[in-house]
Amino acid sequence: MPKAKVTKDTVSTPSITTSTGANRTPVKINTGGTPVWYKTLMFGFMLVGLLWLVVNYLAGPQIPFMNELGPWNYAIGFGGFIIGLLMTMGWR
Repeated sequence: MPKAKVTKDTVSTPSITTSTGANRTPVKINTGGTPVWYKTLMFGFMLVGLLWLVVNYLAGPQIPFMNELGPWNYAIGFGGFIIGLLMTMGWR
């Protein structure tokens, strides 16, 4: 069987070099995931916001300080829930 001819314009793969000329190899970084306190705080905000809205809906007029807050109860409940949802973007 005849040998293949080797051409002079062979394609070589360039190596990644830094400004000093040293080769770089990719390094995988292990972040270790999200800490437990972050997940607890995230789910806590969501749960407290949800419970605030449920308690306001079921027994809001009978609880004096919730009755004084009036429509601000919705801002507190949805605010807690939204803070928890925004924290999910940092969850790994």
